[in-house]
Amino acid sequence: MDNSDNSVDQNTAAVAAEQTEQASPATDEAQTNADILAAQAAQTQAESTETEVTEPNNADDDEPVDLSQGANTTDAARTDDDDMDDREYRRAEDSFDVFHWANEVDEVKNNVSVELFLFNKNYTPFRVRYSDALTASVKAMFMQEATGFIIKEADKGLECREYEKSDGEDKVIYRTKLSNVGRAETLIHLIEHEYRNIDSYTDHVDEFKKVKGILAKFSYPGNDGETKVFYIAKAISPSSALKGGTSWELNGESFEPFSAEVALKMPDDNQVAIIDGTIVIFNQSKFENLFQYDYKSQVIADSKAKEITDKYKLSFAEGLTLNSLLQDRKPLVKKLQSLDIAAEMPQDKLIDYADEMQLELMTDDDGSIIIMDDKDLTMFVNLLSEDYFVSPVNGRRYEIKSKKLLSDPEGEPPRG
Repeated sequence: MDNSDNSVDQNTAAVAAEQTEQASPATDEAQTNADILAAQAAQTQAESTETEVTEPNNADDDEPVDLSQGANTTDAARTDDDDMDDREYRRAEDSFDVFHWANEVDEVKNNVSVELFLFNKNYTPFRVRYSDALTASVKAMFMQEATGFIIKEADKGLECREYEKSDGEDKVIYRTKLSNVGRAETLIHLIEHEYRNIDSYTDHVDEFKKVKGILAKFSYPGNDGETKVFYIAKAISPSSALKGGTSWELNGESFEPFSAEVALKMPDDNQVAIIDGTIVIFNQSKFENLFQYDYKSQVIADSKAKEITDKYKLSFAEGLTLNSLLQDRKPLVKKLQSLDIAAEMPQDKLIDYADEMQLELMTDDDGSIIIMDDKDLTMFVNLLSEDYFVSPVNGRRYEIKSKKLLSDPEGEPPRG
């Protein structure tokens, strides 16, 4: 309804009510039926007008989605809350100050709660409980060791620099965006958004040899009443664990059966912290090993992937890209690094070469080369590198694992 119409209706109703009131004498004379009906009509019109211009109150509009209760926030089913999370992360990355964070956590260290997770080589997290007697030790070895180092070394010139622009400097810790490190991002996503689906580790103790690391999730109240969260991650070596079946305890002067299923020596060095979308790296080599992240190799792989996709028509299985397939394929990346993609054979000759070698290189109706998995990609890269060969002596096919380019011959061959 137009606002001007509402205003006119309200004025009309008010005038009618006023006229009705004036029509009634101040004495005890009885009102006529017409006066009573006019007054009722005016009141009804005013109530109706107010009802029409009142906007409905949708209480559910501003209700937050509880992402910790298993909401599906994968790329295939993202919600507005996920986009908000990403924006908050990006703002945090732009303004993150590790020294401010360390001092803030140090001030509230007695109000911090902690939860532990183990994760395996597939970066699947598992919930694990700990005894109350270990609470102080858990906080000391994970949280206070990290914050204490930052606060102490800040007075000695400690700096925090971008991981991608630095390498091995003294008195430096590094930072990078969580979104840059796919495995770390996946791990945090599962804990924050798929918590209900995370298994307890009690059901997987026999798989301890597959454990990759341990993650401590710390929570504490922020100044604005919200709950703040950060994570400390450390690598675990299964070889350092003691299993009950093959271990003894030395108690006083005598050996006794080992009482636990597994005993673990916890790493006491600072390795990795994850804070509001930023990864803080204390130990570069352990960080790279923990999350299988090699920035320099990835930059090379991304560059070569662009050169290849610009020159060749490739068709990938759903959900795959050339970049994702090259991730962690160091031999392939190294081989691509040695190739001048622009100077390599064109697509039609590459397909003819594959046919000549009787390889199962698939193409679609559009002539694009089909890449279904890493095996297809390896074949494609090997073709680019001309690593298939038919012996002129025995006619057998070979895949060349290593080759060395010979220099041009000098003079005549020995037999003319």
